[in-house]
Amino acid sequence: MLGQQVAARPASIGVLDSGIGGLSVLRQLHQLLPHHSTLYLADQVHLPYGPRAEAEIITFVDGIIRFLLDEGARVIVIACNTASAAALHQARATFPDIPIVGMEPALKPAVAATRSGVVAVLSTQATAAGAPYQRLLDQYGQQVKVITCVAPQLVQIAEAQTQHTTEGRAAIQAVIEPLLQAGVDEIVLGCTHFPFLMDAVQPIAGAGVHLIDPSPAVARQTARVWPAAEALPLPVQHRYFTTGSPQQLQMHLGHLLGIAAVPDALHWDAAGALSR
Repeated sequence: MLGQQVAARPASIGVLDSGIGGLSVLRQLHQLLPHHSTLYLADQVHLPYGPRAEAEIITFVDGIIRFLLDEGARVIVIACNTASAAALHQARATFPDIPIVGMEPALKPAVAATRSGVVAVLSTQATAAGAPYQRLLDQYGQQVKVITCVAPQLVQIAEAQTQHTTEGRAAIQAVIEPLLQAGVDEIVLGCTHFPFLMDAVQPIAGAGVHLIDPSPAVARQTARVWPAAEALPLPVQHRYFTTGSPQQLQMHLGHLLGIAAVPDALHWDAAGALSR
């Protein structure tokens, strides 16, 4: 059944996230690979992933990947640091024939670029506690001082797009100000939601602080792993799905990416599978 469905769908890049954060990665994919069709799935009914148990996130990611494969995905991008930390290893083991690209905090370039010797990583709790991030700290965190700042409130601000309200600016300042006092000059955006806050974070951080968005590197990696023998069907199709409110995702697509599209609504059944 899966093979029949995949054959009937345009070969696409499948992108998943708990909400709108993965749109920052999708934006880069559209720019770098304009002739590739894409699928985007926002699991907004389970947002946020950060506080959830690893086993629960693995279940969500497994169900989403199966749905995206049914819809024609030839490469999967887990455009969520939290989901990557929890589920990337298991997903690659479950789907060994499918290239799966994950996210990790861009600590290496931050360490290479810092002048003050102090860098910060903004993340969710699950990303900060995950084995991939701990390996990065072991590899690069000995060279400089790394401040790991768990900031789930920034995810909610990005989802609601309230970063320019009085409350939103105050919440962002409460996160960033202690980092500045500690001498940070490189801030790693360790959650795909955070690039959508850059225009609010940068004025607070100041011109001397560099914000690192890993999305362009993820897009380049996706281009590298795209199956060489896979034809690119025409016309290019970009489709959007959400387990939450299609109207809400539609609003974000228009506001953040300038895309006029009506997402399809999806539902989780009792067995943990997605259906229309």
